[in-house]
Amino acid sequence: MSSYLRTGVEALDGIFTLVRSFLLADVMEMNLDGERVRGFRTPDAASLWIRDHGDMLRAGRYFLDDATSAVQHFADTQSVRGRIFDYVSTFPEKLPCEKENWTKYVRVPVEADVEYRFVKAAFLAWQASGDDEWIEALLPRMEKALEYILSHDWYWEPDKELVKRAYTMDTWDFAYTAGAHDWLQFQINEDTFWGIMHGDNSGYYEAFRIMALLCARFGDLARAQRWGDCATKLRERMNALCWNGTFYTHFVKLTPVEIPGVDESAQLSLSNPMDINRGVTDPEMAISIIQEYRRRRRETDAFAEWFSMDPPFPDGIFGDEKLVGGAYVNGGIMPLVGGELAKAAFDHGFEDYGVDILTRYHALISEKQESYLWYFPDGTPASVEASTSPEAQPTDGWGSSAMLWALLSGLVGIEDLGKGFDTVKLSPKWSAAGVEEAEVRLEYAASGAAFGYAYRAGSGSLMMTVEAPGSDLGFHLMLPPGVAPKAVKVGEADTPFRISDVRESRYLDFSAVVRGEAEVRVELA
Repeated sequence: MSSYLRTGVEALDGIFTLVRSFLLADVMEMNLDGERVRGFRTPDAASLWIRDHGDMLRAGRYFLDDATSAVQHFADTQSVRGRIFDYVSTFPEKLPCEKENWTKYVRVPVEADVEYRFVKAAFLAWQASGDDEWIEALLPRMEKALEYILSHDWYWEPDKELVKRAYTMDTWDFAYTAGAHDWLQFQINEDTFWGIMHGDNSGYYEAFRIMALLCARFGDLARAQRWGDCATKLRERMNALCWNGTFYTHFVKLTPVEIPGVDESAQLSLSNPMDINRGVTDPEMAISIIQEYRRRRRETDAFAEWFSMDPPFPDGIFGDEKLVGGAYVNGGIMPLVGGELAKAAFDHGFEDYGVDILTRYHALISEKQESYLWYFPDGTPASVEASTSPEAQPTDGWGSSAMLWALLSGLVGIEDLGKGFDTVKLSPKWSAAGVEEAEVRLEYAASGAAFGYAYRAGSGSLMMTVEAPGSDLGFHLMLPPGVAPKAVKVGEADTPFRISDVRESRYLDFSAVVRGEAEVRVELA
């Protein structure tokens, strides 16, 4: 059996089916040093980027039976100092001027986010493969990558004790030069404008927490404590410096520079919903960010509020005339942002908004069965002619996988907190979508580890049949409006429970251990 989702709701089932087809179309294979490496390609070039691949793994690992080879290759090509390459390719990228199919490795110096993405990709691959020996052997490489960031003059600001970078558009890979460079600037030099970008720091916060979890799991409690402390302190410093009271300031400048025509206090950049999902926000901050997106949706003329940057920078000031307002990362509409926003909405009491985002995304992709990395605000999809990228694939896996991840971890509510579903947070929110019956099964294609359930809402009860390989489950079950639980049974056993509120939504919380199959029944008043 493979992974599936059955709800009878066209938009929800359709997202699952369509995104699976996009992701399978995006699998690329390369022969590198005589070994087969497989992973998810970027939507705008025939290259294997650790950033795209790592994010796509969140949903793609249910369909790709090779979870580890791509991550392992980036580990094997790590520098002595700890640096990780951005991407590898064996295909000509800049046709027709580039024809050579040599093996090419690239690191973009202005980027500060590569190492945390490597750590996250390794963690996701371990969850899917279940290979403890593999991840234990990789831990020194992961730690070395993080130490590289914490010690390198280009990426660490010792006075602020935060990760820094050149003045780029959020997490993207070219820097503002005030006209000192004649095209896109990927290098660090004497003209570099420095600052703190919130998304880098939330990414390293999550990476530090991953290291703490893995070190604790394998018995190294001292290292676990060290990385846990690093995460806590980084979060405190980031929030003190970057939070503007409503959302995260796009770029806190270390080098003074003014850009005419830019109201930097108003710029909402794409890492904001990612910050929520990485755990750096408290509930009030998360709610504030979500409300800001909802406000801008009401006021924008764009077809969706999934902005890469809003408002955008003036046309062309980053070195390429194609980077006009509304194009690509300068204000383009990105499903990647929409997926992250939907996940944040599901987790913070905006469940109907999460459903709304998924429904609108399905309407966007279903007619032509195409999904693009970005769209102009009027809905025109990305193209090679309108972008700095060599390709514009209609099977964008980066954004589409974020939408599927939001559906599966947010609405369906299956979140693996360990490996192979041995520890699961189960938080279905079907009442928000008006779904009374659903059936889901998620299987890691690399290991065969699977978890699933059937759900049915009756007139006086909620019933679930849960199938698990051997899981410690934490239930966080969204209750329909106007009902209260009287009793919870797991099998024949009465189970203690409590009620928790997330904004206006009410949840039923309880725990269970499932080895094989269990019937769960919630009696409602």
